[in-house]
Amino acid sequence: MKNWGYLIVVLFLLGACSSGKKALDRGNYSEAIEKAVNRLSSDPDNKKAQSVVRNGYSMAMDYYQEEIDHILSGNDPFKWGKTLQVMNRVNHLSNLIRRIPAARKIVSSPKVYTSELSEATNRAAEERYQAGLMSLSRPTREDAKDAYYHFAQADQLVPSYKDVLDKMYLAKDRATIHVILESIAFPLRKYELSAEFFYEQVINRMKQLYPRSSFVAFYTPDEADRQQLDYPDMVVRMEFYDFFIGQPQHFEKQENLDRIVEREVEVKVGRDSTRIEKRQERLRGKIKIISDEVMSQGLLNVKIEEFQSRKLILSEEVPGEFLWRNQYGIFVGDEGVLTKEQVRILNNKAVPPPAPQDLFIEFTRPIYARLTDRLNAYFRKYN
Repeated sequence: MKNWGYLIVVLFLLGACSSGKKALDRGNYSEAIEKAVNRLSSDPDNKKAQSVVRNGYSMAMDYYQEEIDHILSGNDPFKWGKTLQVMNRVNHLSNLIRRIPAARKIVSSPKVYTSELSEATNRAAEERYQAGLMSLSRPTREDAKDAYYHFAQADQLVPSYKDVLDKMYLAKDRATIHVILESIAFPLRKYELSAEFFYEQVINRMKQLYPRSSFVAFYTPDEADRQQLDYPDMVVRMEFYDFFIGQPQHFEKQENLDRIVEREVEVKVGRDSTRIEKRQERLRGKIKIISDEVMSQGLLNVKIEEFQSRKLILSEEVPGEFLWRNQYGIFVGDEGVLTKEQVRILNNKAVPPPAPQDLFIEFTRPIYARLTDRLNAYFRKYN
C-alpha cells in the first residue's frame, strides 16, 4: 500500500510538471503553452517544454488569428465579444511567456493586443447595448430580463457605457415582480395578541431570499407608499384564525423504583490488608411526576392575488400548534435509583403557564418555516 501511495504521488507530480506535449498534440494550444511555461519556470533547460513553446506558440498565434478572422466574417450578433475572448486568451499566453525568462528567450516578442483590444471592447459593449435595446422594445418580462443581462454585460465591458445604467434600471424594473406583503389581520381579540413580530420575521426572510439583485421585490405597505408603488403585480394577504388556548391540564403519575447496582467495596482480608470487591446492591425509591400542560392551536390563511385583476392565484391554510409542558416531581428513597431524566425533572419547579402572547409566539414558529418555504416555492419561478 505504501508503494502504491508513493506511485500515485509520483504520477501526480509528473502530471503537474507536464511539458504540455500531449496537450499540443491534441490541438489545445492554450493548455499546452501554459504547462510548458510552468515547466520552464522550475526547469529552464527542459527540452520538451522548450520545443512546445517554440513550436506551439507560433501554431497558436496562427490558429487564434484564423479564429478571429472567421468570427468577424460571420453574422454572429456577438462576434466582437467572442473576438475579445480570443484576444484576451492571446494576451494571457503572452503575459505568461514574458514573466518567465526561459520562455522569453524562445519567444522574444510575444504578441500583445492593445489598441485592437480597446476597439474590440467598445464594439463588444455596443453589440450588447444594441441587443439590450432590442429586447427592451419587446413587451414581456423575460425580454426585459434579457435586456437587463445585455446591459449589465455592456457595463461590465465598458463601465457606464452611454446611458447603460439608466437602461439597466428600466429593464430591471420591468422584469421585476413587485409584491406587497400586507400586515397580518388578527380578528381574535380576546387574547389581545400581536402578530407584528411574526410579520417582521416573514418580510425579513423574503427579502433575504430575494435581495435587490433578484427579479422579485417584496414591500411592506409603508414601503410601497414611500416608493409610490401604486400598481404592484401581486399582493400577499395573511390572516390567523381559529386560534385558541386550551384549558390548563394537570396530570400526576406515581411509580415505585427498583434497581440493582454493582458497587465496589473495601473488604478486610487480614490484620493489615484489604481488597476491593464488587457487590450487588438493591436500591429502592418512590417518585411522583407531575405534568402541567397547555395546548395552543390555530391556522394561518395565506392568499396571493393579482393586484389589478384581483384574481386569486393561491389560497392555502398553514396549521400550527404548540404544547407547553412543565414536569416536576417528589421523590423519597435512595437517589442512586434515579435516571438522568428523572433527576432533571426533580430539579424543576412548579411554574404558571406562559402568557397568551408567549404561547402564540411558540405556536407560530412551525408556521413561519412552512409559510416562507411555500412562498419561496411559488415566487422563485419569477427569479
